Parts: sequence; structure tokens; C-alpha cells
Amino acid sequence: MDHSFILYLLAVLMVLAGIAGVLLPALPGIPLVFAGLLLAAWADGFEHVGWLPLVLLALLTLFSFVVDLLATVVGAKRVGASSRALWGTAVGTVAGLFFMPWGLFLGPLLGALVGEYLHGRQLGHATRVGLGTWLGILLGLACKAALVVTMLGVFAFAWFF
Repeated sequence: MDHSFILYLLAVLMVLAGIAGVLLPALPGIPLVFAGLLLAAWADGFEHVGWLPLVLLALLTLFSFVVDLLATVVGAKRVGASSRALWGTAVGTVAGLFFMPWGLFLGPLLGALVGEYLHGRQLGHATRVGLGTWLGILLGLACKAALVVTMLGVFAFAWFF
């Protein structure tokens, strides 16, 4: 079997796992996409995709970390979330993985709500914090999906043009 075929296959699998990782918090989504695209460029000897597109892809990958952090924290802080709400979001996200697919969406919401409720014992405020945190996570998810599409577009443009 051709050596480059195996590398391309591995690259495709990494990109697909990365795309899944945009939805699944347990996987490093965008870094996996970048690693897969870098592997595909390397398998080709960097003939189609050179250093400039790869630097751009690396910058988009770094930007994804900023987006991830800001979307959740800003969404939570905007509605007055406590540190318990943020911890609740993290716990809810992990617990939600066991109740797929609904757990992915409800876990962070319920985790933030319970965490905030335990902090302040006011259900109305806790509900607002849970929804605000959840909307921040959804905004981050949408931004990360847009980044993945952009990364694939940059790679495809470099490869074909």
C-alpha cells in the first residue's frame, strides 16, 4: 500500500474527528482539524499547501482557543454568573456526554443553573445564569464551526489554486 495513501487517510480521519470535536467537548476539535490538514500538506511534500496557508491555519487554531474561552466566560459573566455556575457548567458538560445527544445541550445549561442556585438560592437568577451560559456556549459552538469551515476553505483554496 502506498505510504502517502495512509497519511492522507490518517489526515482525513483526524479532520473528521476534529469536526466531531467541535460538538464534543472531550475532543480538541479545531487543533485536530489543523493537525489533519498539516499532515495532508506534509504527505504532499507541501507542494500544494505551503507555509503561508499553514501559518493562517495555525493562527485560526489559536484564535479558536480565545473564542472558546470568551464565549463561555463572557456569556456567563454578562448574566452575573458565580464561580459555582462556571464549575457547574463544566460538570454539566462532562455529565452530558453520558446522555447523548440531549445531554450535550442540556448538561451545561443544567450544570450552570444548579451551580448558581447552590451559590445564591434564587431560582430566577439561577435560571437566567444557566440560559446566559448556555447561549454563550452555543455562540462559541457557532463560531468554532465557522472557523472549521474557514480552515477547510483556506486549505482547499491553497490546494487547488
